[in-house]
Amino acid sequence: MPGSMTLSAVRSANATFTRSSPPVAMFVGGTSGIGQAMATAFAKLTKGNAHIIICGRNRAAAESIIASFPKYTTDQGIQPLHEFVQCDVTLMKNVHSMTRGLLSRLPKLNFLVLSPGILTLKGRDETDEGIDRKLALHYYARWKITNDLLPLLRKAKDVGEDAKMITVLGAGYGGKVYLDDLGLKSNYSLANAGNVGCSYNDMMVQEFGIREPDIAFTHINPGAVRTSIMQASHWPLRQLAPILAILIYPLSLSPEDCAEYMLHALFEGNKGAFRRGSRGELITTENAWANEETRKKVWEHSIEVTSVTDV
Repeated sequence: MPGSMTLSAVRSANATFTRSSPPVAMFVGGTSGIGQAMATAFAKLTKGNAHIIICGRNRAAAESIIASFPKYTTDQGIQPLHEFVQCDVTLMKNVHSMTRGLLSRLPKLNFLVLSPGILTLKGRDETDEGIDRKLALHYYARWKITNDLLPLLRKAKDVGEDAKMITVLGAGYGGKVYLDDLGLKSNYSLANAGNVGCSYNDMMVQEFGIREPDIAFTHINPGAVRTSIMQASHWPLRQLAPILAILIYPLSLSPEDCAEYMLHALFEGNKGAFRRGSRGELITTENAWANEETRKKVWEHSIEVTSVTDV
């Protein structure tokens, strides 16, 4: 794979990660799977000297993860905080409340990691807000969190620090975009939902990169990863998970190894928009960036769907 690196090279590069002041990093979907592995690896790389925010629904899982983090050792008089922010991001009103709270108290945001997701064979499953649950997790919440927290990313960039976002889904694996049915209310299928989720994430980083050229936005495909998502209670074929795990084992990565690649991709981006494969390689040709008309329509649709009025 052109541009890809070996795992040992990635680990060595990540091990050199240092910053003059404790960074602020947020991991949405960080209570399990790839998000958890990335948050844990980031805590180890920073030796605990970072303000790390895990966002998700499961407080007990988050507190267990945070308890495993190295305790801070900085001598700069700053005590980095490791904290959990509880939020069911399938609902845009919850996302709105969560981001408003962060904007009111955080001085900056250096790294934003987005990996919430669900594996399901159910058809269209609407939330109370009329959004398909799968698309809410795989796209709309990610767009809104990024858009809402841009002021904090800008503050980090304004003082010469990292300002980087990464969304973990399926870079380069998008499919047909139904411009007359962007929310897939009429053309919903599992395949269509999966395809447009990837396409929308591609367009999201592309458009944010154009609008915020001094910030780095990356969409990455993690590839096959041995997580517990197939054993979740909503997965009808969870009884087959042990068999499937054996079959994909030679072709898959552990969450810990995947996290090294994901973090390296996050760190490597300087500014602009990037799409990367599972070993960090740049994707430049497959499913080329969307044209301006399509990108603008998806952007306007995203604003409409995720808008929440303050009460």
